[in-house]
Amino acid sequence: MISGIAGFAYDCKDADALSDFYVKLLGWEKILSGNGWAGLRSPQGWIFAFQEIEEYVAPVWPWQKDKQQQMAHIDFLVDDLEKGVLHALECGATKSEIQYFDTSTVMFDPEGHPFCLSTVKQ
Repeated sequence: MISGIAGFAYDCKDADALSDFYVKLLGWEKILSGNGWAGLRSPQGWIFAFQEIEEYVAPVWPWQKDKQQQMAHIDFLVDDLEKGVLHALECGATKSEIQYFDTSTVMFDPEGHPFCLSTVKQ
């Protein structure tokens, strides 16, 4: 039986570079680096991992026919959306030109994975 979530992993071209982006964005501790892997530990104890894939292709969002689709994305909770977006941009993220909600903003990490900054608690 499954008792919880141990972590989440993103495929990427450069595990250390992408993990360094998320260390800067989130302020989480980097606990793993080497052999094509890197990882962070969240304050709740789960692992956010990055795995190097030689043939990695960045996802396209929103979806476009015959293009690599996103497989998953993470929503990060922020108290102030405008400040959160500015912080993400300063860390090296880019903001999607297309947005659907006033309570969240779609961003892309340096390898093209979409993530959302959201003020809505699930």
